[in-house]
Amino acid sequence: MDRGNMYEGKNMALFEEEMDSNPMVSSLLNKLANYTNVTQGVVEHEADEDSKRKEVKVPRMGTFIGVYLPCLQNILGVILFLRLTWIVGTAGVLESFIIVFMCCACTMLTAISMSAIATNGVVPAGGSYYMISRSLGPEFGGAVGLCFYLGTTFAGAMYILGTIEILLTYISPSAAIFKGEEAGGEAEAMLNNMRVYGTCIIILMAIVVFVGVKYVNKLALVFLACVILSIIAIYAGVIKTAIDPPDFPICLLGNRTLSKRSFDVCAKFTERNNETKTTNLWLLFCNSSLPTAMCDDYFSLNNVTEIQGIPGILSGVLIGKSENNLWSTYSEKGSIVEKKNQPSISGSEDIKVGGRPYVFTDIMTYFTVLVGIYFPSVTGIMAGSNRSGDLKDAQKSIPTGTILAISTTSFIYLSCIVLFGACIEGVVLRDKYGEAVNGNLVVGTLAWPSPWVIVIGSFFSTCGAGLQSLTGAPRLLQAIARDGIVPFIQVFGHGKANGEPTWALLLTAAICEIGILIASLDNVAPILSMFFLMCYMFVNLACAVQTLLRTPNWRPRFKYYHWTLSFLGMSLCLALMFICSWYYALIAMLIAGCIYKYIEYRGAEKEWGDGIRGLSLNAARYALLRVEDGPPHTKNWRPQLLVLLNLDCEQLVKHPRLLSFTSQLKAGKGLTIVGSVLQGTYLDKCVETQKAEEVSLMAVEKTKGFCQIVVSPSFRDGISHLIQSAGLGGMKHNTVLMAWPQSWKQTENHFSWKNFVDTVRETTAAQQALLVAKNIDLFPTNQERFTEGNIDVWWIVHDGGMLMLLPFLLRQHKVWRKCKMRIFTVAQMDDNSIQMKKDLQMFLYHLRLNAEVEVVEMVLFLSLVTFLSQIQSITDESRGSVRRKSCSSPQSIGQDVQALLNNDYEKEEVAQLIHDRNTASRSAPAVKATVAAAMPEKVQMTWTKEKFVAEKHKNKDTNVSGFKDIFNMKPNQSNVRRMHTAVKLNGVVLNKSQHAQLVLLNMPGPPKNRKGDENYMEFLEVLTEGLDRVLLVRGSGREVITIYS
Repeated sequence: MDRGNMYEGKNMALFEEEMDSNPMVSSLLNKLANYTNVTQGVVEHEADEDSKRKEVKVPRMGTFIGVYLPCLQNILGVILFLRLTWIVGTAGVLESFIIVFMCCACTMLTAISMSAIATNGVVPAGGSYYMISRSLGPEFGGAVGLCFYLGTTFAGAMYILGTIEILLTYISPSAAIFKGEEAGGEAEAMLNNMRVYGTCIIILMAIVVFVGVKYVNKLALVFLACVILSIIAIYAGVIKTAIDPPDFPICLLGNRTLSKRSFDVCAKFTERNNETKTTNLWLLFCNSSLPTAMCDDYFSLNNVTEIQGIPGILSGVLIGKSENNLWSTYSEKGSIVEKKNQPSISGSEDIKVGGRPYVFTDIMTYFTVLVGIYFPSVTGIMAGSNRSGDLKDAQKSIPTGTILAISTTSFIYLSCIVLFGACIEGVVLRDKYGEAVNGNLVVGTLAWPSPWVIVIGSFFSTCGAGLQSLTGAPRLLQAIARDGIVPFIQVFGHGKANGEPTWALLLTAAICEIGILIASLDNVAPILSMFFLMCYMFVNLACAVQTLLRTPNWRPRFKYYHWTLSFLGMSLCLALMFICSWYYALIAMLIAGCIYKYIEYRGAEKEWGDGIRGLSLNAARYALLRVEDGPPHTKNWRPQLLVLLNLDCEQLVKHPRLLSFTSQLKAGKGLTIVGSVLQGTYLDKCVETQKAEEVSLMAVEKTKGFCQIVVSPSFRDGISHLIQSAGLGGMKHNTVLMAWPQSWKQTENHFSWKNFVDTVRETTAAQQALLVAKNIDLFPTNQERFTEGNIDVWWIVHDGGMLMLLPFLLRQHKVWRKCKMRIFTVAQMDDNSIQMKKDLQMFLYHLRLNAEVEVVEMVLFLSLVTFLSQIQSITDESRGSVRRKSCSSPQSIGQDVQALLNNDYEKEEVAQLIHDRNTASRSAPAVKATVAAAMPEKVQMTWTKEKFVAEKHKNKDTNVSGFKDIFNMKPNQSNVRRMHTAVKLNGVVLNKSQHAQLVLLNMPGPPKNRKGDENYMEFLEVLTEGLDRVLLVRGSGREVITIYS
């Protein structure tokens, strides 16, 4: 269709170019109103929208139905009915109040933070996982999301265990498969029953969830009704105790509470037909039914008394003088539940009390244990945020409904603590399973009109909560898996055709089975407390981070939050984790830490605009401002590298070993900027630039750093721009690393020798160090390991210590770790080599470097005879003519030399031919040996001043003027002298370091006269010829290593 026809009638011809990539405002607003998103970069036009518009389901749930009731159902549950009375009896009303207040304060502060996050935009499915991951990033989101998933799964196990406990203890004790035949075997039999019944129930629930999730959701209100009716029955029972307390007598022997499961009459004797007969209780303590039987000492010395288990709210048991429920009564495992201030006479305990019908404590109790057991009863505050997609106005309903639900449940819990302490006798409160009240549920004894209201209500509510956990946990895992941030769980993102998470349900049931096999509700509760507390802690952290960063997108509609509240909530969560169980807390944190590092190492890169990225940006900005914009102190100096790479036509790196060497040199520390130049203009090369910046070879070679591509009409100018502008503030490079141009003699090579020499000059001008790696393709990869060998340093000119520091840094990497460091230095004529060696060893000792030291003595100038013989042979080969003159006149010799070197063409040819001759001599060892034997005067073992004077006087008469002319050469006459130095030094290096794994050499500077640049390249070529791996080092002119601490 013609562009003009497509936009006809739109009145937007001016914006035709923009509409190809950006949506029309009308289209955008329509999508936002329907809670969908507009993908950036997609062609969106009104005509396309009219044909592709889809019907969107209008959410209709309000605050009460959508948030308040689901939160109420999830918060009120099994702990309220099965453990709260026991917690009040054990910890006392005051400490129980502290426990509940701490836990409720924790959830209230978390709800405030959650409300702020939930109202800062639309929260899709995923609830807390979505909020944390989008606020703290994929690493934290994945770790905390999986912890929240594990907490929800173990909550399902806890609810199922609560269901079985209600069934086997209070509804149908005869249904138990395992019976406790021996004394003390009842507890173990109960655990085995839990495991068998729990496994059956979890299989049944998994099938129900798999077949019909919609029925589970429809029954949610029925389960909630059971909870609310049970709570109303409790309050009604409390009111009734003030008028007519229920009759639940408790039997005490002395001050010890007796279990009524084994006897019916609370007395030692009973009157029947005017006869005194012993009771069933007598038989439990005596060896026969006769009054004269041998009985337990304690039974004989103490009377059996009966008291009311539910004395009523007006009885004074809360703050009574004789005994009150205000204070704690902690006990050891297996101890007898005793009534305070009750008369008792201790007897000899020769006969074990284990087989007696006492009420025993099944676990050791102390404050922190009770916190861990109680905390799951306040979880469930995320239920409203999980349904955000189904709400009319999520940003209004989530804060209101959640905070109102927490306030309601907090009031219920706190009031129940006071009412339980005021209405129920202390020994009954501490009787976890209601053995003293005929096996009734303790909280049920308080309820009106019947204990069965609580029993049946709690049974169905725990069943419903278990089903809800098995429904919600797989969906949470599916949401995490579909995000793709944790690779090993991606399989759980798949499901049935309708989207039901089948594989996630199977995994959830398997993890839930682990909790079932633990079989003790008191042991499972602290586990899920850890995971929920960790989740809540990170919700608070997310809100605090976002608030402190003040990112422009942080605009929550819920205004009643502050970063101090979030920080307080986070601290409280962390404190509760360690209060509940320090070892469970460490295990949970270890699991979360492992998941975090796994996602960081293997997970998919996600950019969600999270707060951690914002925090990193703020921290980076703060650090850059703190780092002074200047050279760091010598102690802090490390090579901050600018790596100059060449790219081929496909934007791939030509020498990937240079990146490997970079990572080996850096050992993961410091700044690395990988730079390259594309020739052309940016408008033409922008796509190629993006492709080159996204090169994945940096990751393959494990090089951590930044990529910077410069587009320039000239390759030379691009390199200059990189050297000048790479880096930011104090984080700029101080060292340039590049590869030696192997084909520098080829004129078609874009990185010609002229560019190379100019780069050397620019790094010197910028006071930056330069590293040139020759034969870079022979350097090792990160996977190779040198098991032996040497790193040889040839220290000829002091460069600030670069040559000393680089081998030390390389040996930190596993590739070079087993290589030894050797340092060679060259002694001049008037140097004492023995003293030099001692001084160098002492210097290395103060630098804390381990290296072998060797001083090489050589004469770096030519004797006149040798020099003239080379000149004569060169001129013979170059011009084929004889220009020999009599050696009797030193004046004529000097004139010939001067005339020869004044000719530029001859000068360059001289350098080239010396290079050729020396190359030939190295390829013929016999010739080399002959030459070395013919010139014994060039190398002395120890040069002293006296030897130097003697050598001078030895030739004084024969070559005075010629000697003077050679050493008074003008700058443009020095090429032959430089080449000779390069040849001789190369010979010495080859002799010592030919088999070294790496040779580091001082890199001489380029000549000031640019006409000698090509000769300079030849000098470097000769200097390094015959060596496998060479690193030419040119210092920046400042000290980089120090002997001081």
